Amino acid sequence: MARPVWSGALTFGLVSLPVQMFTATDSHTVHFHQLQRGTSDRVRNKRVNERTGEEVPLDEIVKGYDAGNEYVLIEPGELEDIAPGRSQAVEITGFVDLEQVEPIFFDKTYYLGPKGKEYAKIYALLEKALAEAGKAGIATFVMRNRQYLVAVKAEGGLLTLHTLHWADEIRDPRREIGTLPDSTDVTSRELKMAEQLIETLSMDWKPEEFHDTFQEQVTKLIEAKRTGESVEKAEPPAAATNVVDLMEALRASVDRAKSPEGRGKRKTAAADAPVARIKDAADKRRAGRAAKPEQETKPKQTKRAKASSFDSLTKAELYQRATDAGIPGRSSMTREELIKALSGKRGRRSAEAS
Repeated sequence: MARPVWSGALTFGLVSLPVQMFTATDSHTVHFHQLQRGTSDRVRNKRVNERTGEEVPLDEIVKGYDAGNEYVLIEPGELEDIAPGRSQAVEITGFVDLEQVEPIFFDKTYYLGPKGKEYAKIYALLEKALAEAGKAGIATFVMRNRQYLVAVKAEGGLLTLHTLHWADEIRDPRREIGTLPDSTDVTSRELKMAEQLIETLSMDWKPEEFHDTFQEQVTKLIEAKRTGESVEKAEPPAAATNVVDLMEALRASVDRAKSPEGRGKRKTAAADAPVARIKDAADKRRAGRAAKPEQETKPKQTKRAKASSFDSLTKAELYQRATDAGIPGRSSMTREELIKALSGKRGRRSAEAS
């Protein structure tokens, strides 16, 4: 059982609910040590006086604020003197509609649990009330000498606490991004085609089907380096679509998504609408080859013959076909594994047809 990162009381009105707060997410980033090339010697960071080059003990270090012509020195103890004490309560000041809190404000998520079984009824009451109302409680509290703005909401039968960014921490995108269009004209045909593509590629949200494939590849690279094997390099990014090819690329994308193999399990009204089949000219220009339609596989073909039609596809194209076919575990597969899975899928279809 995990240890709580904070304990206190969640209060709203005259009701006080003792709670414990637990970290809701975990990081699976692979961590490395720094070594000097050609050796196994660790490289460590040290606190060094930049004038003398000598290492400085931690107890001799103070904080300095650059005021222009001089540093204003602050002792660690002085920060503790002015910091608000470790908060013992999350006092909800009001409730807001969840849809009013824009996603950009959300930072980190924590689980809240009752501090004891005797508080289960109060906990369940608040959770159900928030779920029925579709609202979140807004509060502030202090943890580890830092004050947080938070939202308390009901999710899946429990209470969660989300730390929020303060309003003055949100950057203005118009000031940060100099290339944002002010008023770009989009034709109705382009808009309709783009909406049709979005509808055709719509799917149910299943987060368990997505994996951190980069970290998985890092792990494979480490194991390959350890055993002296090689690792397949990632596919290069797709070429940017220019304005001239936009409509053609949209049509080709919809056409491919609506093909018998592309439809897969995606049953939408847009997927059943008739669309003229065209050459995938946009892909041809990007890949330097013509798109070849798949031929129906004969039941008695060998596995190698079945896979041959996939050999010319990039890993990104193979992954898209695996997505359309509903192949599980595809996000962690290599290119060869995707080809094997797709070939097996086609083999089953041929056997069923016969």
